[in-house]
Amino acid sequence: MDLESRLELVKGVGEEIITENELRELLSTKLHPVAYDGFEPSGLAHLPFGVFRPLLLKELTKAGIHFKLWLADSFGWINNKMGGDMNRIRKVGEYFIEVWKSAGVDEKKVEFLWASDAFSDKEYWKKVILIAKKTTISRANRALTIMGRKEGELQEVAQYFYPMMQTADAFHLNVDICQLGLDQRRSGMLAREVAEKMKWKKPVVVSHHMLMGLEGVKQPEGYEENKALDIEISSKMSKSRPQTSIFVHDSKEEIHKKINSAFCPEKVIEGNPVLEYSKHLVFRKFKSMKIERDKKFGGDLDFDNYQELEKMFREGKLHPADLKNSVAFYIDQMVDPIRKHFEKDRKAKKLYEFVKKQEITR
Repeated sequence: MDLESRLELVKGVGEEIITENELRELLSTKLHPVAYDGFEPSGLAHLPFGVFRPLLLKELTKAGIHFKLWLADSFGWINNKMGGDMNRIRKVGEYFIEVWKSAGVDEKKVEFLWASDAFSDKEYWKKVILIAKKTTISRANRALTIMGRKEGELQEVAQYFYPMMQTADAFHLNVDICQLGLDQRRSGMLAREVAEKMKWKKPVVVSHHMLMGLEGVKQPEGYEENKALDIEISSKMSKSRPQTSIFVHDSKEEIHKKINSAFCPEKVIEGNPVLEYSKHLVFRKFKSMKIERDKKFGGDLDFDNYQELEKMFREGKLHPADLKNSVAFYIDQMVDPIRKHFEKDRKAKKLYEFVKKQEITR
């Protein structure tokens, strides 16, 4: 695959790229650059984790990128997920791996790695301390948002290690690209700042979009730096708000019920989660999208791209009910192989039953 094709694949994943010129240079000099994303084992898999992330991984590996999936069990422990019980956290991490495998993640092109394995590595902790030495307290406070926390919410000094450790991950894993969600961009930006000060390899930051919850836009309590980004982070589909999420274990009936109740006013594009799922899930997975309608309402519609769909919806030529029925159908198609895996595979089913019983905390 030529350079431009590889570049376009990565750009199709990155809603923000810091910087595109550096990405181009990286891809032109390295056939298989290394990227990573980290995941706190924190609950049942929803669409962003179980469907969207595997779709992005497929495009990145197609571009020749070797991906490291960092199971951040030690981070979940610091962030008091699963009651701060490392054994429970580890079990949820095993469940995560089953989700990825059943979603079609190619185990030959990715690595599953555990963050807690770095605990015995002196060089890892040396990096953590060196990064802390190069980071001001105010900068560390701003970076707390990567763990879903604000300064006033912290109860333990250990939680201040979280941003330093996440920044150290990029160097410990020797990655070329930090490829996390937009809500984690501050970790990548801090890594770039530290790299310049320490003369370490500076990673490219490729931040992907965050899928919106079913309720649509959720205003944050206050704005920090970037109003649009703060709104996107606040509005993301979250496992800790199950009423706004679709999970990979939801039945066909549950998916249709949830999508039918989603925010989707007629002719409204901005903040419309049903349109967003069309754009980021359906058209990323399928070549076209079919809308089935009664003949008295104009009959079936077929769309080859999202732009055509959005235009017709904006003009009021596509009713929200018809759009919702189609989106629910396609989401069910994407979830089905994952759902079936956890119904039929004994190990996967046991892990699912364990995770389902756990209390999910923010």
